[in-house]
Amino acid sequence: MYAIVEIAGQQFKVVQDQKLFVHRLADKEGSKVSFDKVYLLDDGKKVTLGAPAITGASVEAKVVSHVIVFKKKRRKGYRVKNGHRQALTELVIEKIQSSGAKAAPAKAEKAAPAKAEKKAAPKKAAAKKAEAVEYSKLTVAELKEAAKKQGIEGISSMKKADLIKALSK
Repeated sequence: MYAIVEIAGQQFKVVQDQKLFVHRLADKEGSKVSFDKVYLLDDGKKVTLGAPAITGASVEAKVVSHVIVFKKKRRKGYRVKNGHRQALTELVIEKIQSSGAKAAPAKAEKAAPAKAEKKAAPKKAAAKKAEAVEYSKLTVAELKEAAKKQGIEGISSMKKADLIKALSK
């Protein structure tokens, strides 16, 4: 049995008891992590495809260790910690659950109250979010032009993220 699951923004093909290196996760060593974005499940008899994810399916893993990439060339004085690579987390896949598992309904119950709270949020926050999304789709030149119209100073040295932050205030 294998599954294709999204972990830390990347998709991985995982099998039970497989060791896997992913981008750094915030969880402590020895803790268990569950991933709900399962895109494909194959149990040997049938293949289940999600649209985009399979509801109720999950992959459980245990955090073994956090890895720091250290490069060294002996007798050359070359030592680099992390280099251009990110810090990694080593996982061991413990369980792959299909949609018929018992743990899925409990997660669905927890998700329902969260949706009710989101509906009660004020409409002003939604309007600000829409503007921020609109700014993220613009180019830097367009953002600088919009900043000039609003009278923001120092835009020549700002990066795109800084421009979006200044415009959304």
